[in-house]
Amino acid sequence: MDIHLNTALVDKLAAEYVLGTLRGGARRRFESLLRQQAVLRKAVAEWQDRLQPMAELAPAAEPSASVWPAIETRLGLKTKPQRKQSFWLELREDLSFWRGLGLVSTTAALILTSLLLTKQLEPVAPVTSYVAMLSNEQAQPIAVVTGDVQGGHLVVKVVAPQAIAADKSLELWAVPKEGHPRSLGLLAANGSATLALPAGTTPQTVPLLAVTLEPKGGSPKADGPTGPVVFKGAWVQI
Repeated sequence: MDIHLNTALVDKLAAEYVLGTLRGGARRRFESLLRQQAVLRKAVAEWQDRLQPMAELAPAAEPSASVWPAIETRLGLKTKPQRKQSFWLELREDLSFWRGLGLVSTTAALILTSLLLTKQLEPVAPVTSYVAMLSNEQAQPIAVVTGDVQGGHLVVKVVAPQAIAADKSLELWAVPKEGHPRSLGLLAANGSATLALPAGTTPQTVPLLAVTLEPKGGSPKADGPTGPVVFKGAWVQI
């Protein structure tokens, strides 16, 4: 199968393989081709390098109480109750294990959500897109921002609805390496908002996005915010 002749298909399959959404027989066939075709290995390596920075943005997340019983059932540990109880109790108390598991699951969910929002896998021609996960001081994810360079817009999706007073507004800022922050627009306390993406708003010039709590209608100052930063995140290219 000479899928290496179809660059769009190679890129799509490599992305899905790295994300883990390529499953079953399709994944096994791809892995078989991966051993034979250097172009597939190169595409997979490029996607791994592209998505690697996203791991730095993901906070730890604690799985629900139903996770452990499901794992026990799949591993057949129900047949050895005494040994099982001690083993899982040790793991529950192992904070490094929970942080690692939360990091992997949260990162995968974030990357997949971002790619679906920007439809990164659909175009045949290369598309330049940016993404940022905005978190609060407790490292809890609050919003995902995706930027479409070709379309000239960005979409802000609030994943954790915020309680905002009637006389206040949330305002998104581009924080450059030098100079004053630049307002990108106002956000809804929940749901989505589509804003213009100013030219030159790249991770190289604007490494950080931040949201502040401002008076109704936004900051009265032209050169920056007046309220506190409520959540922020790094701006990276995917």
